[in-house]
Amino acid sequence: MKQLFCVSAAAYSAAHDFEVYHPASLDKPSDHSVMFINDKNVGRVGEIDGVRHCIIFHPTTLELPDAVRAHNLTIPSEDPRKAYCLFFRENRITNAPRKEKMRVVDGAYIAETAVIGENAVIMPLAYIGGEAVIGNNVYIGAGTKIVGKVRIGNNVVIRENTVIGADGLSTDRDDDGRAATMPQFGGVWIEDDVQIGALTVIARGAIDDTVIGRGCKIDNSCFISHNVQLGEDTFVVGETIMFGGSKTGKQSFLSGNSTIRNKAIIGDYATVGMGAVVTKNVEERSVVYGNPAHTKG
Repeated sequence: MKQLFCVSAAAYSAAHDFEVYHPASLDKPSDHSVMFINDKNVGRVGEIDGVRHCIIFHPTTLELPDAVRAHNLTIPSEDPRKAYCLFFRENRITNAPRKEKMRVVDGAYIAETAVIGENAVIMPLAYIGGEAVIGNNVYIGAGTKIVGKVRIGNNVVIRENTVIGADGLSTDRDDDGRAATMPQFGGVWIEDDVQIGALTVIARGAIDDTVIGRGCKIDNSCFISHNVQLGEDTFVVGETIMFGGSKTGKQSFLSGNSTIRNKAIIGDYATVGMGAVVTKNVEERSVVYGNPAHTKG
């Protein structure tokens, strides 16, 4: 895995002589990483039995397995997520884009290391960063910005002035109320046959990727936050907001100006009505509306 930073575990414990180079999640644990375990996912601790040389923040109430403690620096915390954010602040780690060598093609700025597929149409004033991998028959409208680790499939349409790969806001406060921000190191994965309207923003994942499934249609002026996952053939109508970690199943329909709270799950074939505010999971094939969103009756 790519080295994103370098922090010595010895700065936190003299008994540990190794370095960490990147963040990791329980979904994709890896060696030499920093990660955290929340109260909500303590049941998944077994998934990190095999990792080595990691810094792991975990709840004070959680007794980690001997195999994990033997090969990693484990740090108990009343708030592991906050401790994880403070790790980055203490070590002055951000993930701001760096300047890259660019070439100008028909008025578009394309990094030399970007991978562009066949028959791509990239309009003037678009910006394509060096980690972008773009498939065949893709249209990228004027003024669109593609930043960071973004993979775009085949036959994708991205309309004017859209931003893909920007940071989402994932921030805690320390005990004094100061911000402790979680840098966003993930990417965006856009599968085949997706259409994205003008002025839409799709944020990259905090650790893993934001995923837009095959065949999704996203209208103008929507906001898709970090780690959102859209199931295949989902429709997202204009001015909808999906906050971090929310998900839809396949063929969901989110009507205009709807708001989906963080980590809420919209089931397969479900419909969210116009202007609805979804504060809890929506069952498959159901229709919800209102604030807070509810089913009829």
